[in-house]
Amino acid sequence: MRHPHEEVAPALLRSIDRYRRVLGNDVLSECSTGGYSWDDLDDAAWERLRREVLEGTRFIIQLSDITSGEQRFRLDYYGSYGALLGPPSGEPTTLCAVSFWLPTEYLEEHGPGHVRELALELAAPLPFCSGHAGFAFNTESNLLYAKPELRKLLFLYPGMDAPRLSKLAVELGTKVRAPSWLTFLGQPVLGELGGASGLRARLHSPGVTVQPLEGERVVVTLGPQPEAGEEGRMPPAYRELARVLEPWLFHEEYLLDSSLTEAELRRWERRLLD
Repeated sequence: MRHPHEEVAPALLRSIDRYRRVLGNDVLSECSTGGYSWDDLDDAAWERLRREVLEGTRFIIQLSDITSGEQRFRLDYYGSYGALLGPPSGEPTTLCAVSFWLPTEYLEEHGPGHVRELALELAAPLPFCSGHAGFAFNTESNLLYAKPELRKLLFLYPGMDAPRLSKLAVELGTKVRAPSWLTFLGQPVLGELGGASGLRARLHSPGVTVQPLEGERVVVTLGPQPEAGEEGRMPPAYRELARVLEPWLFHEEYLLDSSLTEAELRRWERRLLD
């Protein structure tokens, strides 16, 4: 969401409220304080959190159900502090970003149709430039930069994402990440593609739908359910959408550490293209 936090905050709270109503108000039971410890999220804490978000005194939110020991449900939000920053000679890249986690058991129990509708409901209030919903390895750490044996899983199953929300909130700008089962597109990329009709004309794979959303936005659905891929292969629809979006795809500029080479990073980013 390439808007300052104060513009995003009311919409963000509506999405959080919807997430809690559907899953149960107690599903997010803990709140991180500065990323170092977790406190109980009772009614008083919820009211304080809402007030701080609206007043602009809280720009980072981390909520979880860590009492289960698995973090099956979690919400992370990084605000832009009202500033749009970027490299000295480039476009501003900071934005507001939010992620909602669901365990695979939830998908198995309720079905992909329900999960898709929930994703649409969560996205509806948000002034997004882009967004994604699909399978992911969700961890506290940057999995792509983890041990080599874990990275092998990412390259073996290219439909599995490894999101790093805090880094994306600083660097993504108006670029788009690799396609997912649900790929949400807004401005400016959708306009440059010719709107919903222009995008639809470029996609020919069976089972792909382009659904217009309010506010000159769309959601592209790649088949009836998310795919993890296998042995580096994905259904053709994923590669087709990646090729359509290639001019706008995000490329990370800075390596976090020396455990991942630039060649590995580029291979990861182009896993649906090459």
